[in-house]
Amino acid sequence: MKKNKFEFIIDSEFQSQIPALTDEEFQQLEENILSEGEVLSPLIVWGNILVDGHNRYKILQQHPEIPYTTRSISCTCETREDVLAWICKHQLGRRNLTPEQKKFLIGKQYHSEKSTRGGNHGNQYTPVANCQIDNLPSVENTTERIAKENNVSPSFVIRAEQFMKTVELMEKYCPGIQEEILSGKLKLSHREATIIRGTPTEALPTVVSTWR
Repeated sequence: MKKNKFEFIIDSEFQSQIPALTDEEFQQLEENILSEGEVLSPLIVWGNILVDGHNRYKILQQHPEIPYTTRSISCTCETREDVLAWICKHQLGRRNLTPEQKKFLIGKQYHSEKSTRGGNHGNQYTPVANCQIDNLPSVENTTERIAKENNVSPSFVIRAEQFMKTVELMEKYCPGIQEEILSGKLKLSHREATIIRGTPTEALPTVVSTWR
């Protein structure tokens, strides 16, 4: 166990992939940690960048006497895209995701893996680092594999990527709107997303704020 030294870097892009807790959920997490007297689940790090455990880390900053452990994914994640794909895949294992959060995460995972591996996972002869031997690439197409992992169709995976890109674009011009869409508070239809993606850059601030 380590004592809290607050040495981790918060990466805004990594953090934004993780669905926010409600005030009630955060309070319950804090009460659980204080009751246990330690953080039971390790903080996941990539180098000195925090990847998963942002809420636990926030609580640790308020209670520096509480010990914690860390687990590094530097061995299996060589690039930012690898880390983003890792985050999305693990967040998709949660049971309390909204449909919008699930769609966004599937789209982000697909986009990240496609960017890293050119749209597929190679074959059994693809070179990988020794530390990645337990995570050998699949011969399946990335789209089909992610679809199978999440019980959706390959076409849904492709639409999910477009949805994710639209939400991130809207967030750029209207901070805070991503959380509203992913929480289900605001509904973004496929037609509306298509219109927004096709809007000229100079008109996006007005279009997004008006849509909201």
